[in-house]
Amino acid sequence: MQRSVLITGCSSGIGLDAARGLRARGWRVFATCRQEADCDTLRAEGFESFTLDYADEASIGAAVDETLSRTGGTLDALYNNGAFACPGAVEDLPRGALRAIFETNLFGYHDLTRRLIPTMRAQGHGRIVNCSSVLGLVGLSWRGAYVSTKFAMEGLTDVLRIEMRGTGIEVILIEPGPITSRIRANAIPHFEKWIDWEGSARAEEYRTLRSRLYEDRGPDRFELPAAAVTKKLIHALESPRPRARYYVTTPTYLMGMARRLLPTRALDWLIAKG
Repeated sequence: MQRSVLITGCSSGIGLDAARGLRARGWRVFATCRQEADCDTLRAEGFESFTLDYADEASIGAAVDETLSRTGGTLDALYNNGAFACPGAVEDLPRGALRAIFETNLFGYHDLTRRLIPTMRAQGHGRIVNCSSVLGLVGLSWRGAYVSTKFAMEGLTDVLRIEMRGTGIEVILIEPGPITSRIRANAIPHFEKWIDWEGSARAEEYRTLRSRLYEDRGPDRFELPAAAVTKKLIHALESPRPRARYYVTTPTYLMGMARRLLPTRALDWLIAKG
């Protein structure tokens, strides 16, 4: 039988490449997006696509119902991918900014996952893959909001993996470093909404941050295309014994090793040096 997978955040980048890559391997792909216009684009490409907004519980419920109605009540895999960033110093992040980013980057993942676990339990198998980040392993300046959601996801996913032992449901983390995507451009509206940079004690530092945020300077050092993530996703979904974690890009391997080997102060110094 054809295997099925629900993927979030398929409008571009990692999610879009995953949808295309898995469809090419024979998977039945439900490629969801937050905006209906992006779903229209995917449907024109031949995908089964409908909206799923992590910040909207009704949207999550409707997407689950739509998926299961199309499959007759089964689903082999879920790839939680959609997320956004809100750049800014931690001291400048208002409560609302953290609430908004957690609604999407963590609570939405959790809500969607727990709605699909009963289906996977009933059929005796399933794969749940959560897209984390190198920033789920170490923290970087100006990325506190995003980092906090990924650290929380790492812990929640680890516990879920332990709790799912013996159910036939595998729970897996993918941890990319710099990947070609629109996350920088997509972060700009959140920065503008929440960060009063001109009123910050770090206003001068923000001038540099803003130039990096608003100007497309080409690929970052060590940046890989989204296909590098899809390659690891395929292993996570198709291997008889998937790993608990998949690193993607050199920085993730380096930071994973550094976190294990270095004292905290030494790791702080290394990260601060860039």
